[in-house]
Amino acid sequence: MKLSARLSALAGASALVLGAFAAAVPASAAPSGAAAVTPPDISVTNVKQHLADLQSIATANGGNRAHGRTGYKASIDFVKAKLDAAGYTTSLQTFTSSGATGYNLIADWPGGDPNQVVMSGSHLDSVTAGPGINDNGSGSAAILETALAVSRTNFQPTKHLRFAWWGAEELGLIGSKHYVNNTPAAERAKIKAYLNFDMIGSPNPGYFVYDDDPTIEQTFKDYYAGLGIPTEIETEGDGRSDHAPFKSAGVPVGGLFSGADYTKTAAQAQKWGGTQGQAFDRCYHASCDTTANINDTALDRNADAIAYAVWNLSSGTTTPPTGTVFENTADVSIPDNGAAVTSSVTVSGITGNAPATLKVGVDIVHTYIGDLIVDLIAPDGSVYNVHNRAGGSADNINTTYTVNASSEVANGVWKLRVQDKAAVDTGYISGFKLTFP
Repeated sequence: MKLSARLSALAGASALVLGAFAAAVPASAAPSGAAAVTPPDISVTNVKQHLADLQSIATANGGNRAHGRTGYKASIDFVKAKLDAAGYTTSLQTFTSSGATGYNLIADWPGGDPNQVVMSGSHLDSVTAGPGINDNGSGSAAILETALAVSRTNFQPTKHLRFAWWGAEELGLIGSKHYVNNTPAAERAKIKAYLNFDMIGSPNPGYFVYDDDPTIEQTFKDYYAGLGIPTEIETEGDGRSDHAPFKSAGVPVGGLFSGADYTKTAAQAQKWGGTQGQAFDRCYHASCDTTANINDTALDRNADAIAYAVWNLSSGTTTPPTGTVFENTADVSIPDNGAAVTSSVTVSGITGNAPATLKVGVDIVHTYIGDLIVDLIAPDGSVYNVHNRAGGSADNINTTYTVNASSEVANGVWKLRVQDKAAVDTGYISGFKLTFP
């Protein structure tokens, strides 16, 4: 994880915070109650061998694998050679940061629907202080072994599989930002899931699941529920690792994390084992982050969880059914003759642009709708007015408007913006929904 990451644990947090959003997001895995796809077991022995190889690379190159250092380029070459031999189509993407050339490695498995991409990524760079075996050799090695398992089993998923190893994460997510910013919006919209794995073998581990896309989150929870292992929500990761640029661009994201330099609580030690009062990783960003700094059990479980998610999220179809609805039913007060307020929905799983017949459901309780200006705000900030102080003294708006949003990328955060432009009458947004035909 990048240098500024000092996350705070959120014991006992629940996915229920997603409330009404969870049901609105189109499923990209097997529906509840359907049989899950069973992936092959990911050999922890093989994952640990990759870590040993990364340790050897660091040892031979000044003790680290940091951006701009020979150890990083040697790490990229090591991973690329294995993927090339396994039948992947690989490419190196270059960028410049801090006066040095950086590298992202992108690997595509042939086949699958190119308009529906399931992508897994990990940052491959370390800090300059050490070899970075947990941070983030662990995630990098686990997705490498998952990719090799795809090849060994000749897995032919419905969707297209892509794997990525990012450079210069420790300097501020530079590599992943470069990839997202240089991928055209239409191509980004084809990525139906981005899975991020940053530190998954911490020596005093926790089992944290990213609190982002509900379907991806539930996929990981289902895996751990099958093992009888409780998880906690990791909500403080936004902006801290390589899923952040994808999330900002409207791509559904999720991931796993085993903890960094904050302290394991007594409650966490009781349910996960390990030592309370100690950091999840006492060697975080230190020279002692070596192959001795790995918990084999956590590494094994998380590697298998990665495969479970990759196999299940890439099977079936993510094309949403007719009438897919994204809805927010939370009340938002509208100040009398005051500032504009918004209600938001996050659209994911839609290929390409929004339709020319996007249905915008507006439910506003108000005693004088002639006071109101109501706009739909697209993810890129474009404004579509749907109500402009019409209706006079009538009360309440409960209307579905049709908006030609065909110039907008569908996935991302859409907002309903409402402003009361006259005094005396009051109200609130009761509901906002988008229906994709």
